[in-house]
Amino acid sequence: MNTAEVLADAFGRIKEVVHEAVEGIATEHLHARLDPRANTIAWLVWHLTRIQDDHIADVAGREQVWTARDWASRFDLPFPPEATGYGHTPDEVAAVRVGSPDVLLGYYDAVHDETLEFVAGLRGTALNRVVDESWSPPVTLGVRLVSVVADDLQHAGQAAFVRGCLERRRSSR
Repeated sequence: MNTAEVLADAFGRIKEVVHEAVEGIATEHLHARLDPRANTIAWLVWHLTRIQDDHIADVAGREQVWTARDWASRFDLPFPPEATGYGHTPDEVAAVRVGSPDVLLGYYDAVHDETLEFVAGLRGTALNRVVDESWSPPVTLGVRLVSVVADDLQHAGQAAFVRGCLERRRSSR
């Protein structure tokens, strides 16, 4: 297995968890909170997708899917286009509302496809390229991609957990 195949597998696992957390869910459950300060499924999936889109676009030297394919206007969120959800307050989390699971999955799948296209082209020592010198030590492409995978899997797992809690609540009534 080469570098591109390992990364494609990792990003594919994220896609599986995201789809399991979102497919077939009632829209109101996308916005439900387990407590008043908890993240919603809609926010978690939007945020993990925004981070992936932001970071992959940066290292690939291209425009983000969010703006290039007009997802920002489709979501119509009360944030500037560059917002990714990092540092959001509970009120900002609550402001991430979507009309259906299809909107979340449409944006996620578009970012996923761009990500796979990018990682498919990685060869040799590409992962050693420094992509961010603002850290000490500087961040390489390999470290950045692993960071995106780790963050996305964590948030996708959280979304799956929230969905499980909501389904258990509903079935115990």
